[in-house]
Amino acid sequence: MAGFLKDFRDFAVKGNVVDMAIGIIIGAAFTSIVNSLVRDVFTPILGLVTGGLNFTDLFVTLRDGATAGPYATLADAQAAGAVTINFGLFLNATISFLLVALVCFMLIRNITKLQRMTQKEEAAAAPTTKECPYCLSSVPLKATRCSACTSQLEAAQPAS
Repeated sequence: MAGFLKDFRDFAVKGNVVDMAIGIIIGAAFTSIVNSLVRDVFTPILGLVTGGLNFTDLFVTLRDGATAGPYATLADAQAAGAVTINFGLFLNATISFLLVALVCFMLIRNITKLQRMTQKEEAAAAPTTKECPYCLSSVPLKATRCSACTSQLEAAQPAS
């Protein structure tokens, strides 16, 4: 679990252009799903835990509207023309952002694991033989003479 949290922190803090692009694409694609998850699943659960508190209607009235408050809901306050700070909507947006970020992180983490596996397979499949340019026989990569025609071969170049 600690490795997961460390990876998520590194992703969230550092990131690169590809991570950001994927985040934007996934965020746009899952906006309605995440909004529904927050609105229809998490908000009612949090409301139940907090004694029926609806985050959407959490606001502070800075100035009353045409009809004086107090207002039961944010919709009532907005209908009256009151000036409000809507921190409940901000909490919902924050939860949505965290869910999108978590989904992106999990996607990129799994893609990175697949890339590492592919790189290991490619490294394991590196050639161990070369072709003799004179008789076209297969000879070991480090050989300096062909075992079939005894021709002098170029020495293998060290990998750089």
